[in-house]
Amino acid sequence: MRAPTKVLIAGILVLGTVGYLMATGIKETGVYFVTPSELAAKVSADPSFHDVGVKMGARVVNGSIERNVATQTITFQVTDGEQTYPVVYRGLAPDTFTDDVEVVVEGRLQPDGTFRATTLLAKCGSRYEAVPGA
Repeated sequence: MRAPTKVLIAGILVLGTVGYLMATGIKETGVYFVTPSELAAKVSADPSFHDVGVKMGARVVNGSIERNVATQTITFQVTDGEQTYPVVYRGLAPDTFTDDVEVVVEGRLQPDGTFRATTLLAKCGSRYEAVPGA
């Protein structure tokens, strides 16, 4: 076998291996992004969806935030106007996390209907928007 043929075969093997590793990595780390209504529809269509990691974008329900300082646990409810889910998050919340703020929570829906969040991101209201008329 000549040298250019060996290099071509080695290149194809390397590219194939890298492509396979990328595809499996994306499949394992990729998560769905859903609203509470879409999550409810997916769970009603497939009850095994409880074991799937998802990112859920919604708005915090006014007056639903309860903080337990001793355990650093925050419980609150999120809604998209149609469906509401209780969320439990353990950790420090962002400074912008307040009532009626848009949040993205990443975690898993439990069989009891509670969303256990491992990540909590809060959108900054209008702090960075341009001043009207400027």
